[in-house]
Amino acid sequence: MHVLERGEDPAEVARVADAGVLGMAGGDGSLAAVAAVAIERDLPLVCVPFGTRNHFARDVGVDPGDVIRALDAFGTTTERRVDVGRAGNRLFLNNVSLGAYATLVQRRERHRRRRETLARLRALWLLARRRRPLELMVDGEPLEARMLLVSNNRYALDLFSLGDRPRLDEGSLYLYRAGGLLPHHWDGPTAMREVTIDACGEGVPAAVDGEPVHLELPVRITVEPQALRVLIPQAA
Repeated sequence: MHVLERGEDPAEVARVADAGVLGMAGGDGSLAAVAAVAIERDLPLVCVPFGTRNHFARDVGVDPGDVIRALDAFGTTTERRVDVGRAGNRLFLNNVSLGAYATLVQRRERHRRRRETLARLRALWLLARRRRPLELMVDGEPLEARMLLVSNNRYALDLFSLGDRPRLDEGSLYLYRAGGLLPHHWDGPTAMREVTIDACGEGVPAAVDGEPVHLELPVRITVEPQALRVLIPQAA
């Protein structure tokens, strides 16, 4: 076991670990970093949900509310093979978002680093003031949207947000577009194996698995079917 210190890169720690299984206790962003190394080394991954949000754990079949039960995957387990996506060279487990949601993530993180209270509400207020839609090129075709999201496999949509993913082994990306401030209605999804996204003008805010990132545009997003081996605790 290795407890990460502030500033340590989980991928680098996983890359030199003398282990037959890699596990990560963290959120989706940290899991994705270690998952990339697991694929490089052809090792199975244990997902221990211990972050702010644990969407991958939920969708892969690990109870996000039971961290101790997740550790059972180091013992008697079931192995699943699931898809991953890549935005350029960056691996993602859930999705890549551009526009309003990514802006919210980036503003929230800036305010959180400044130790401001109610960071999420402040981010939403600042977001509401920006009404100009994104002007993008998707596979060479112009598109305007408040939010654009590319997901690793298909989400079941509810009224206001993205829900669960019934499958993680379909081998497809899905493109979702929302024109309003909040996703009361999503256009899509459109299934594909890869997509190239570019901005018509200035750069656009982006988030990968809920982490604010800088994406060099144009960016080619692809899916790698069943590339990741995940160990799941057997049912009691």
